Amino acid sequence: MTAIDNISVRSFKIKVCGMKDAQNIREVASLSPDYLGFIFYPPSARYAAEVDPQLLRDLPAGIKKTGVFVNAGAEQIKQQVGKMGLDAVQLHGSESPAFCREILTLNVEVIKAFGVDEHFDFNILNEYTDSVDYFLFDTRTPAHGGSGKLFDWTLLQQNKTTKPFFLSGGIDIEQLDEIRQIDDSRLYAIDVNSRFEIFPGMKDYTKLEAIFK
Repeated sequence: MTAIDNISVRSFKIKVCGMKDAQNIREVASLSPDYLGFIFYPPSARYAAEVDPQLLRDLPAGIKKTGVFVNAGAEQIKQQVGKMGLDAVQLHGSESPAFCREILTLNVEVIKAFGVDEHFDFNILNEYTDSVDYFLFDTRTPAHGGSGKLFDWTLLQQNKTTKPFFLSGGIDIEQLDEIRQIDDSRLYAIDVNSRFEIFPGMKDYTKLEAIFK
């Protein structure tokens, strides 16, 4: 098999983010995503305030339940980790490396998200490499994600760290082949959200099923 063939069949984990409807959560869970994301940020249209904690606890063990927070306090995050049985915490605000390390003590995976555009300084990542498990690169927006817009992936060439990362920001079915061609061993997972929705918080099961196939 050639190097090109190896790239073409590159596999990655899949995170489906922005879940909030009980039945929809069960449907999407049946596809066995690697991560399911629940947004605990009140301004978000996908705010998961009404999700039943027992529903999350009953999800298959292979699905990592991920709480998404934006500049939340450590105690608030700790409470949600315990209440919801979270396996991972995604920090989508301006959280410091020290704060990220504090969240690591909760025995969860810590994913630090960064909004990327042509002005993003990738040197800031060096401060976080020992404080998180993964980076997540999203399209930079005032709303902290969920924009449905792609960013210029060639900017990722400026990332000089060895940390594995999630790729997010407007990913649709049409981008999957292009993503498979990204020759970067650090690409750990893709994060899909708004492009796979019927409306905010309600995922299109049929469309999601296609990417798992």
